[in-house]
Amino acid sequence: MSGRKLWPLLALAGVLVAATLQLRHQGRAWWCSCGQAFLWVGDIWSSHNSQHLLDPFAFTHVLHGFLFFWLLSLLVPRMPTLWQLSLAVVLEALWEVIENTAFTIQRYRETTAALGYYGDSVANSLGDVLMCCIGFLIAQRLGFRRSLLAFAVTELVLLLWIRDSLLLEILMLIYPIDWLKAWQVGH
Repeated sequence: MSGRKLWPLLALAGVLVAATLQLRHQGRAWWCSCGQAFLWVGDIWSSHNSQHLLDPFAFTHVLHGFLFFWLLSLLVPRMPTLWQLSLAVVLEALWEVIENTAFTIQRYRETTAALGYYGDSVANSLGDVLMCCIGFLIAQRLGFRRSLLAFAVTELVLLLWIRDSLLLEILMLIYPIDWLKAWQVGH
């Protein structure tokens, strides 16, 4: 393998190791404390949500990958794709660490439909980073217009399926709306 490909891959591995260590330092469990290891859990209202590798919110992390691809394509268009992907992983890993701080977990509980949220397991956080990578590569493959359409369709499907989405999460974290939160929890 050439140095052009080796260095960004080593950077990726280093970021994942650093994020894993930081998440463990924050008290995150490796996997669900239930003693079972599921690859997928589809019930966002169960105690298994955010504790196994993937859950419905994994699709919001695919959309993170779309956003990072668009942003990095605009800011550093001449940067090799593998380095852009590495930067996307840095951003996503940083978000996973921030998302699992006591402050952010409390903010989620107060302002979003995630009333019983107590943070992600390390496995779930790494699954989210993987989904971001997949989203980045999908957006690259589709190009801007088709990935924008895929983004909108994914948002709509998530709203209909789990009454939540990436854009709704961002809105509710920044500017909570009581009637929207009531709709999300089904009241």
